[in-house]
Amino acid sequence: MNLDLPTSKHNESRQGEALVLDKPVLKNNGRKLYIESYGCAMNFSDSEIVASILADQGFETTADFKEADVIFINTCSIRENAEQRVRNRLKEFKVSKQRNPGMVVGVLGCMAERLKAKFLEEEKLVDVVVGPDAYRDLPNLIEQVDSGQKAVNVLLSREETYADISPVRLNSNGINAFVSIMRGCDNMCSFCVVPFTRGRERSRDAFSIVKECGDLFNAGYKEVTLLGQNVDSYKWTSEEGITLNFAGLLEFVALINPKLRVRFSTSHPKDITDEVLYTMKKYDNICKYIHLPVQSGNSRILELMNRTYDRTWYMNRIDAIRKILPGCAISTDVITGFCSETEEEHQETLSMMDYVQYDFAYMFMYSERPGTLAAKRYADDIPEDIKGRRLREIVDKQQAHSHLRLLEQIGEVQQVLIEKRSKKSALDYSGRSDKNATVVFPADDRFKPGDYVNVLIEKCTTATLIGKIVG
Repeated sequence: MNLDLPTSKHNESRQGEALVLDKPVLKNNGRKLYIESYGCAMNFSDSEIVASILADQGFETTADFKEADVIFINTCSIRENAEQRVRNRLKEFKVSKQRNPGMVVGVLGCMAERLKAKFLEEEKLVDVVVGPDAYRDLPNLIEQVDSGQKAVNVLLSREETYADISPVRLNSNGINAFVSIMRGCDNMCSFCVVPFTRGRERSRDAFSIVKECGDLFNAGYKEVTLLGQNVDSYKWTSEEGITLNFAGLLEFVALINPKLRVRFSTSHPKDITDEVLYTMKKYDNICKYIHLPVQSGNSRILELMNRTYDRTWYMNRIDAIRKILPGCAISTDVITGFCSETEEEHQETLSMMDYVQYDFAYMFMYSERPGTLAAKRYADDIPEDIKGRRLREIVDKQQAHSHLRLLEQIGEVQQVLIEKRSKKSALDYSGRSDKNATVVFPADDRFKPGDYVNVLIEKCTTATLIGKIVG
């Protein structure tokens, strides 16, 4: 397959974080924008799209919401505690708004899409509510609010990918960047709100993806992470009728320059193919790290979750990764205490963890989300104390496995991309290895953040590799 992408005519979880534009606004309208993001990397990427749209309207970003004229909080609906944090934060913004009545406060993203006008009508916490597919409408919506109205646009789209918008990099270190390759999700996992808040799956124009990654490299960035709810289902067809899958896209991005590291997230066990794994093997600059959510190690629970694979299928995919990419790091997501989960089924999740020995995991107790298939079909019937105990067992096991994976790397020489000074000591650098492990080592004046160095791993903590530059 040859799309000649680089020269085509088309080449034209977690805490809230305040985002600040790293480049000056060319036309300043005298108003300041504050954006705070919660949740997944996709939300942070979306905030960069929002900042780009409003920078074109003359908005300057600020890190202090108290001096902002417009405040947006980009929200996540995946778990109940994330929504509660957003509500508490909006109450803080409301106090500032009372001191500055002209301030515009808005909710963006998944929580906006799920709760729609509730924020405007019942809680009166915000002036504008905007879903993930309506960011182009923000200038009009802000104008509506300026004229004394409330504003809402939560329409979902089957086409919107924001492919023509160049995201501005917020709080950027100039080294790592997220690049969205698709939006929405067609998987109807029974516990998940994403298909309802982000709409149907659609893949972004491959030319625009390669151009964005190339532009980032030319601007000095050394690592891109390709983002999608399910990157393995990426599928785009050119005007000439040539179809490109994720393996093909991954190859084109890797070919931009061997010094541009490529990561991706998230993979789905039902869709990750051997073709993708062999593409990863072919290119040294595609990081040997895969995030492959398992959610549960029990086939019955997986069926209730509508994950469309069973325990055996998942283990087969793990075996393929181990065979094709020996030493590849694997991380996962685990949900414990899902509806009707028995103690024996919980033990199967623990045994799956023993089988894989993940490098890292995101681990949660099941939290029923209104509107999901699970909320409609199944009782959330596992007592909270049992959920908590099962989660502790999962966390304890994962901590042991994570430490084991780090211990296995002692004595290796690994290529590390320097990202910053260590939080604990300005005398040390911190960066990440190909396997996505944090590596700390004494700083050397010959090198700076953004450089690759070879590091001999000498020891580790429970979460960090420690070594020294060699060669």
